[in-house]
Amino acid sequence: MGGWLVRGLVCAAGAAVFAAAGGVVVPTAAAAGVTVTLTCFASPGFADSCRASAAAWEKRTGNTVRLHYQPEDTTTVLQIDHALLEAGSPDVDVFQVDVIWPGILARHFVDLRPYVSDDEIAAHFPQIIANNTVDGRLVAMPWYTDAGLLYFRKDLLESYGRRPPDTWAELAQTAEAIVDGERKRGNRTLSGFLWQGRAYEGLTCNALEWIDSFGGGAIVEADGTVSVDNPRAVAALETAAGWLGRITPRAVLFYGENESRDAFRAGDAVFLRNWPFAWAQLNAPDSPVAGRVGVTALPRGGNSGKRTGTLGGWQLAVSRHSRNVEAAVDLVRFMTGREEQKRRAVHWSYSPTIADLYRDAEVLAANPFLADLHATLVDAVARPSRRTGARYGEVSAAFWTAVHATLSGTGTAAANLADLGGALRRMEKSGW
Repeated sequence: MGGWLVRGLVCAAGAAVFAAAGGVVVPTAAAAGVTVTLTCFASPGFADSCRASAAAWEKRTGNTVRLHYQPEDTTTVLQIDHALLEAGSPDVDVFQVDVIWPGILARHFVDLRPYVSDDEIAAHFPQIIANNTVDGRLVAMPWYTDAGLLYFRKDLLESYGRRPPDTWAELAQTAEAIVDGERKRGNRTLSGFLWQGRAYEGLTCNALEWIDSFGGGAIVEADGTVSVDNPRAVAALETAAGWLGRITPRAVLFYGENESRDAFRAGDAVFLRNWPFAWAQLNAPDSPVAGRVGVTALPRGGNSGKRTGTLGGWQLAVSRHSRNVEAAVDLVRFMTGREEQKRRAVHWSYSPTIADLYRDAEVLAANPFLADLHATLVDAVARPSRRTGARYGEVSAAFWTAVHATLSGTGTAAANLADLGGALRRMEKSGW
């Protein structure tokens, strides 16, 4: 596997045998001897949830699960996984797949439709099933969904008589007022607003949210038209650039999800943009801000704008190079099924892709924001990965590079987006 993929946990032993019934492959009696490998992020909460699901499946089937731990930098992980799959490596059976990857990696994955019933498929959000379907093949099953959310310090907003912001302008005003007030009280470390500004996929997510909130499109539209160089997109980036050094520290240009979350968790910010799974970490018993955090949809880009969040989330896919396809499919069906999605939601705040879990009392007790933000998760804006297919990685890298340059003060938003639009149109002409 090489030095860039750390080998992890090995649990119990056994195997699953499958038989066809009604056009769908279903599990039958177990036979000993099958080991299934699964990629998993190495971060504590994510790794804990992987271990719990793996152990439950092992107990159910008598099989072995070997976890391969990966870094949380999704750009690096995509490079690793793409190299493994291109090499035809059988070392990994089940891959965790970002929502933007099916179009890039589809040809390396097993079509799951012959193995999964119509009822199982229908239980998941249809737009995610559609996202994971490439050329009629269901190449991954939804595992959990995401959309960018706005976390805020309830205690600070209440102390200053402020409400959660409706627009970006209101967020900036509220953040500035609270930081100024806290400075007078001797708090020199508090920032107004933290987000993910490093030049990587996370910045694409943040910047798409800004642009979509202003009605500035989705970089590349559903018909393949490049739309990123428009006045509303320019206004969105100019707004974000204006936060730097005012309500947002310039160090955010080096922040990813973990750095921004950890600073907010330490009590060093009024607002934070992050994903739903940050809820459990911010409210853990050892968190300095536990019980003092609220969460809402991201602000609108002005009175005519919209509240939005970039669609995130992860899927599970079976490598066509696997030597244990049937057992691997069974693991995927188990881990993406209702029982495991509920467990992950209750214990680790991973938002389910199964609609009826948003009415489950235990899920809502652990994640009260899901009741109000269900629409944000369902209607999240998608990155243009389906439109641009295997070239999405190039599109996103060009986009985040232009955005990062703008935020860093290298060129204006208008000039950088004009250059980006030209580059993407050249890409379009050569074929997505």
